[in-house]
Amino acid sequence: MATTADFRNGLVIRWNGELYEIVSFQHVKPGKGGAFVRTRLRRLSDGSIQENTFRAGHTVDIVRLSTREMQYLYSDGNLYYFMDTQSFDQVPLTREQLGDQRIGFLQENMLVKVQFDEEGNPVTVELPPVVELRVVETEPGVRGDTVSGGSKPAKLETGVVVQVPLFVDAGTVIKVDTRTGEYLGRA
Repeated sequence: MATTADFRNGLVIRWNGELYEIVSFQHVKPGKGGAFVRTRLRRLSDGSIQENTFRAGHTVDIVRLSTREMQYLYSDGNLYYFMDTQSFDQVPLTREQLGDQRIGFLQENMLVKVQFDEEGNPVTVELPPVVELRVVETEPGVRGDTVSGGSKPAKLETGVVVQVPLFVDAGTVIKVDTRTGEYLGRA
C-alpha cells in the first residue's frame, strides 16, 4: 500500500480492479478545502488515458512489474505466441493484449520486452522502436505531381499500410517507427 505522497511518473498502481501507469501527477493545495492530487493515468490493458483526482493521503496498491525479453514465434488465429529467451517457456497473447496497431509490425523471431505482473500474467508488450520492413506493393510515384514532397500509401510485408515518399518503390526495405507508424527512411 502507498499513499498519494508516493506517486511518481511511471509508477504502476491497481485502481478500480485494473492496472494503471501514472503518466503525470500534480499536488494541489487550494486556499480553501483539503489538498488533492490531480493525475493522468494510462490503463495498461488498452492504453487509454484518463484523468482522476485523489484526495491527499488516499491509499492505492502499487504493482511491481517484471520485464522479460521474449521472441515472437508465430500466430495461430487470435493468439500470438512468444518464447522466453532464458527459460524457453511459450506464452500466448491475444490480439487485445497486443493492441491492433502493434500487430502489423510483428515479424517472426523479433525480440520484444514483455512486462508481467506479480501473478505472472503478461500485461504489456514493448516492440523495438524501429523495424525494417520490405515494401510489397505501392503505386509508382510520378515526379512533379506535388509542390512539396508528397506521399503515397505502401503495403509492407506484414500487411500494414504506411505513408511513404513518392520515390519509394516496391521491393525497397524501409525503416518504420513502431510507436507512430511513420516512415523514417530507407534501410
